Amino acid sequence: MLRLSLAALAAALAVAATAGAAPPPSLLHPASLTAKAPNVYTVAFTTTKGPFVVTVHRAWAPHGADRFYNIVRAGFFDGVEFFRVVKGFVVQFGISPSPAVSAAWLNATIPDDPVRHSNAPGTITFADAGPNSRTTQVFINLGDNGANLDGQGFAPFGAVTKGTGVVAKLYGGYGERPTGDQQQISEQGNAFLKKRFPKLDAILTARLVSATR
Repeated sequence: MLRLSLAALAAALAVAATAGAAPPPSLLHPASLTAKAPNVYTVAFTTTKGPFVVTVHRAWAPHGADRFYNIVRAGFFDGVEFFRVVKGFVVQFGISPSPAVSAAWLNATIPDDPVRHSNAPGTITFADAGPNSRTTQVFINLGDNGANLDGQGFAPFGAVTKGTGVVAKLYGGYGERPTGDQQQISEQGNAFLKKRFPKLDAILTARLVSATR
């Protein structure tokens, strides 16, 4: 029990420190983050529930893979909370802890990609608000959502290749509830989530760990 308690405390302190830090300057300038992604690359996430790894395949969805590559390298996901966790459906995240960063990315959209890979369990896909509206929000499919999402144009760009059990354990007690508060989350950052939905899990860090050209 002591070890678990210390681990939980360390995770909470890490989230608090990340949330209070000033965002990297590049995150306030989306137009500067347009590098072409490698053909295949992996990103290691550390979270309040443990680690998981995402492997991205640029051939699946080039625009999505490029955007994810750039925001990961800029540190966008550090401190980001998993605000929508619906068991058997999706885990969604990608609203910055910093309102200033959210404002900067509000209209930094990328073009749609054709769906070349199904929304199978474990795949990661950009969320959108209609055609050509993807910015920074992504979701991990917890179930086989291909029949529902493929035809709507949601194009996976990668998949969780390690730590699927960690993703499955992210706190989902709020279900869809925080999803309707995305404007408040964007405008107030993690302060809003900590006050209204304090049990949510969060990303501590997300780092590029390997790349193949």
